[in-house]
This record gives sequence, C-alpha cells and structure tokens, in this order.
Amino acid sequence: MAITAAAVNELRKMTGAGMMDCKKALQETNGDFEAAIDFLRKKGQKISAKRADRDATEGAVIAKSNADSTYGVIVRLSCETDFVAKNEDFVNLADQIADIALANQPANLDALKALMIDGLTISDRLTEEVGKIGEKIDITSFETVTGEAVVNYIHAGNRIGVLVALNQAANDQVVAAGKDVAMQIAAMNPVSVDENDVPEDVKARELEVGREQAREEGKPEEMLDKIAQGKLQKFYKENTLTKQSFVKDTNKTVAQMLNDVQSGLAVKAFSRVALG
Repeated sequence: MAITAAAVNELRKMTGAGMMDCKKALQETNGDFEAAIDFLRKKGQKISAKRADRDATEGAVIAKSNADSTYGVIVRLSCETDFVAKNEDFVNLADQIADIALANQPANLDALKALMIDGLTISDRLTEEVGKIGEKIDITSFETVTGEAVVNYIHAGNRIGVLVALNQAANDQVVAAGKDVAMQIAAMNPVSVDENDVPEDVKARELEVGREQAREEGKPEEMLDKIAQGKLQKFYKENTLTKQSFVKDTNKTVAQMLNDVQSGLAVKAFSRVALG
C-alpha cells in the first residue's frame, strides 16, 4: 500500500526512529502503526517509550479519594481545545463531577452520567455545555480504586491523574509514601503493579520481540528463547511498578522503599489516566 509522508512523520514522532526506517516499517506492515513499532524494535531500533495517541484530546483529569482514604475516583473530562481545557469553569465542572462520583460510587461511566448535577443529569449538563461552548465535551474516562489506603495525585495542570491503593491503613507515613508512588506512576507510566499482573499478550509480544532482536544480532537459534527471557526480565524491571527503581532514590526499588517506610507495606492496585 502507498504510505503517506504524514504517516511516516507521525511514526517518527511516536518512536524517534529515522524517516526512512519509519517508511520501511510502515511499508512492511501495511500501515499498521503498532505492528510498525514492533518491526522497528525487532530490528534493534532504540525507539521512544512514548506512544503518542493520534486521537489525543484536551481536557482536565481529576483524581480524588474519600475522607477515610479507602476509595478513589479519576474522571477525565475531555474537550477539543486547550483554550477550553484551561478555563476555570471547565475545570470546576470536572471537579464537581468527580465529587459526585466520589459521593455516589457509581458502578460505571453510564451510571455516573445518569447522576444529577444542578437539577440535570450529568449527561444533560454536558449537552448543555456543548451548546454554550460550541465544541464537543464528554467524560472519556472514569476509574475507581479501593484499598486500605487510597492516595490521589494530580500532575501537570490536570493532565494526569493517579490513584494508588496500599495494603495498610492510612497514616502520615503511608500517605506520604503513597504520594511518592503516585508521582512515580505519573512520570514512569508502569504497565502493572508487578510481573504477575502483566497481560499474557504483552508478555508474548515482548518475548517475540526479544527473540527477533537476538536473531538479528546473529545469536544461535538454540539461545533465542533464553535471551528473550532475559529481555523479558529487563522489561519487568523497567515497566512494572514494584520492580522499577524509585525515582527519589535509585538505589532502591519501589517495593523496597515501601517496605522501608512500614514493614509489609505494598501496592495493591493503581490507576493512571492522562490526556493525550
């Protein structure tokens, strides 16, 4: 298929790979961006970890936890322009919706939109705002987390919201540690709490990429699986929360930092929602 210059440039921005490499990758994968990223990785390209969302929207992300820190919500209210996203009334609306979600604990996004705000359902209120502002406005993410201690964090002017659930009741030390972990999640974007939570399709994909990288490097066929397993362990270290180096003290993993704060303290779950 014909590959446009715009598509090549988009892949280049997503990966940091060279223009000709990106063009070849798209040609080899019939324009499939995810497959093209894998193609580049298999050829040993050191691509950017960032996955740019080609359908990125503006908006505000709000993360909140309740009074006893056992339940938290993240709401992403999306719009089309940065101008609207930074408007105080828009951010206040997102904050109001998060408060309603926190108080009512709806089961899902549809249930949240059916709740009332200022005498209207949230769904109808959003329709009203669309008429006033003249661009699409919608709740595009609604996430919840429960735990013995749930810590919330909002990063970069409402562009990223994080919830962290810990396995021990909230006190000053636990909350402070949870905030540090939430900041780590915002910055490092781990795929899961630990290797046990990594989806099987992600593991299979990383093993396939690892085998192909080793094959490209000329390693013997009988060594490919062992090398791929080694690369998978490196993936866990870089991409699973508890094995990541703690950003404030790289001599420790996140798991070690938490245990140092309070014996047995650990992350049960987390949620991260970002714009773009």
